[in-house]
Amino acid sequence: RSPPRPPHAMAGPPALKPLVAVGQVTSTPDKELNFAACAALVREAARRGACLVFLPEGFDYIGSDTAQTLSLAEGLDGDLMGRYAELARYRRGPRAPPAERGGGAGVTAGPLPRDCGVWLSLGGFHERGQDWPTTQRIYNCHALLDPAGRLAAAYRKTHLCDVELEGRVTMKESSFTNPGTEIVPPVSTPAGKLGLSVCYDLRFPEIALALRRAGAEILTYPSAFTVPTGSAHWEVLLRARAIESQCYVVAAAQTGKNHERRTSYGHALVVDPWGAVVAQCREGPGLCYAEIDLEYLHRVRREIPVHGHRRPDLYGTVAAVGLA
Repeated sequence: RSPPRPPHAMAGPPALKPLVAVGQVTSTPDKELNFAACAALVREAARRGACLVFLPEGFDYIGSDTAQTLSLAEGLDGDLMGRYAELARYRRGPRAPPAERGGGAGVTAGPLPRDCGVWLSLGGFHERGQDWPTTQRIYNCHALLDPAGRLAAAYRKTHLCDVELEGRVTMKESSFTNPGTEIVPPVSTPAGKLGLSVCYDLRFPEIALALRRAGAEILTYPSAFTVPTGSAHWEVLLRARAIESQCYVVAAAQTGKNHERRTSYGHALVVDPWGAVVAQCREGPGLCYAEIDLEYLHRVRREIPVHGHRRPDLYGTVAAVGLA
């Protein structure tokens, strides 16, 4: 049970807290269709007043095989990222009044702004890096764009998913992807300090705790979990990362049939610092929304100050035990 939140003052309406929008999509090998679907969600989120929009791993495409995955990849300076930068920028466009804020799983009808003026978390871009001519491998890159369309941060996935569940799932990301070499410092956004990860990184609490030590208030795990692993581990891992780091956790997700050989789990969600799921997408593509309450986050941290109780002088070592 969450600790009770402080009552709002009665002298006037409560101040609006930053609103974030979390996307759930079904990417295919068709990059144009994928962009159209993602752009519609971003515009809808901007119309509803979100300051930060999260898209999942593989938002650009999910290839049907390794050869196609490599052939469709682009650089961060390529056409597709340029289109997302234009989408993020703000020039003109109506915003929804606060009364229109709300959750929901679908894109609503009505006029949409041409330019959004939002931060974009693009959670798993197939990046051809500068070493592409020599390695012929790509990076799984989480790119963060600011409302001017500038690249605010780029994190390359450090933990690559090499998994074989007999008769269910076989994946060897390392066969075509280079691992990243560093954790990126949290980035200040209107919603809070954002720490970047990607999908399989969720299974490694070390990266979450490193980002918390560096000041993160929101951790994000854009993902493309399969159905067997998602149904078993998705929500419990996300809630665990939120509880141990005392951060908001935001997880955009792939859902449904990406191609004839892959189906994704979905269940995009937001977890608060107490471990409660505060927003979740329904079935199919769509959005869910959550307000980020940093006052509540810091209250949770004060009441259970686990960060100050950690013993880094002991972790990584096990004392020898003498036997009688």
